[in-house]
Amino acid sequence: MRARYGVPLGITAVGAAGLAYAAGFEVRSFRLRRVTVPVLPQGMRPMRVLQVSDIHMVGGQRKKQRWLQSLAGLRPDFVINTGDNLSDPEGVPETLDALGPLMRFPGAYVFGSNDYYGPKLRNPARYLLEKTSGRHGLNGNAPAVSAIHNPWEELRDGFDSAGWVNLTNTRGSLKIDGMEIALTGLDDPHIKRDRYEQVAGGPAEGADFSLAVVHAPYLRVLDAFTADRYPLILAGHTHGGQLCIPFYGALVTNCDIDTRRVKGLSAHEAEGHRSYLHVSAGCGTNRYTPVRFACPPEATLLTLVARD
Repeated sequence: MRARYGVPLGITAVGAAGLAYAAGFEVRSFRLRRVTVPVLPQGMRPMRVLQVSDIHMVGGQRKKQRWLQSLAGLRPDFVINTGDNLSDPEGVPETLDALGPLMRFPGAYVFGSNDYYGPKLRNPARYLLEKTSGRHGLNGNAPAVSAIHNPWEELRDGFDSAGWVNLTNTRGSLKIDGMEIALTGLDDPHIKRDRYEQVAGGPAEGADFSLAVVHAPYLRVLDAFTADRYPLILAGHTHGGQLCIPFYGALVTNCDIDTRRVKGLSAHEAEGHRSYLHVSAGCGTNRYTPVRFACPPEATLLTLVARD
């Protein structure tokens, strides 16, 4: 009797403990990751860029709000927000409150699908099915129906009033200590809102440094930015895989990038050119899957230094 039931009960206990850890601890175990990227022209001083992504704010997430507010103590040169700030139509005030101290610094942003539309309950196994079929978001799947529309205009107005640059299928720039940082951004490729033809042509002439920003790191976008010779691309969306296997890594990316580059700094090559790519694992989750395993929530402080 003991042998017959011992193994299943043991597996059940381990699974329950893992779920309790993923939902009760790791999902609130916020981390700051630090990365050094050699992309600046020779002679340009190092720059500190704070990237926040995939906040997925839900009402009442006080610890997340306090942690985001505390990041202002890093005093970055500028902030890049790579989208998916919301996971609750009522979450705009708390999102703006959480990001308020960071909005005192120069910054720029793009939106992700969850800024525009509320999340829907879905079977997590669908992410694996989409991976095997190569169909992600609206890229090959049927258009969403009965979608909840988030008040993204209020979020946009809050960012704009703080002086953050809206990079929705457009270009912008920041002035940092007399240096011009040129920015090129796209709307979310995950729901086919990207319009690269509106920003094509490569980095702005005369700028001290240029970088590219997008929410979801789809290959068509990475190829275009790299072919246009942007030295650095910042993205989010993947949640780092969210549920990962220790010593193996992510199973899915929720787009067509490979799991090896699901988070962190890597390289992307296209048409004989090479760009650095940084994908943030983000600091939130969809409100219907509030768990993380072997993939803690994060923000990243990127220190940009001169190229070798």
